[in-house]
Amino acid sequence: MDKQHEMMAAIPAESTEHHRIVSQQEWIEERKVLLKKEKELTRLNDELARQRRKLPWVKVDKSYSFQSEQGNETLSDLFGGKSQLIIYHFMFAPGWKEGCPGCSFLADHIDGANLHLAHHDISVVVVSRAPLQELSPFKSRMEWKFKWVSSFDSDFNYDYFVSFTPEQVESGEIYYNYQNLKHDEGTESPGSSVFYKDEMGNIYHTYSSYSRGCDALIGAYNYLDLTPKGRNEDSTMDWMRHHDKYDDFKKDNNSCCH
Repeated sequence: MDKQHEMMAAIPAESTEHHRIVSQQEWIEERKVLLKKEKELTRLNDELARQRRKLPWVKVDKSYSFQSEQGNETLSDLFGGKSQLIIYHFMFAPGWKEGCPGCSFLADHIDGANLHLAHHDISVVVVSRAPLQELSPFKSRMEWKFKWVSSFDSDFNYDYFVSFTPEQVESGEIYYNYQNLKHDEGTESPGSSVFYKDEMGNIYHTYSSYSRGCDALIGAYNYLDLTPKGRNEDSTMDWMRHHDKYDDFKKDNNSCCH
């Protein structure tokens, strides 16, 4: 299965050995210093979000066809009556028996958010290149409810730089995350893309993010980042498994992420 660890740098594991032990008052003083930095980061994130919304848009003139449980659908259909569409590009190539564990980790967070996003003019759809008949059994196994469609019959994945032709991979270089990268294995990589549809039905591409840019969609990481050990991984997602495979945890598991 494809690997993306060369594109995604892991956060080093934190050591809990020889940690300083201080009084409650000393701890409060140091916590207040960190709080100031946290507030600065919050304000910076707010400003980045504002600048993200100010990015120019690209009109989507190309027609795309997707296989869905409702039949063939266009990109416009995926909006589902909303004006905003978030697409997660899930790594699942034709012929794979199951989806990328890292993408599955992120996908575990979608249904909970969707309970609210669906009421705020946002449609969230997952797109993969594998045919629908290969996606559906894995979706059922994972017990996901979100809409998952196949772009098998279109150039969608290639146009948004998350899938690569065998020729591109064979050349040893791909264009991913807004740069040319050395790459000689795997045809799939993760990402997210955002689209807007106006009242006339015109569709615009407003944003795309790749690699660790998708971390913001993984709520479990926010929990981990609060703890003494942090993400506690030696390489990206080396601890993580499909949520029905933790009982079979093995260090030698070969996934697309580690």
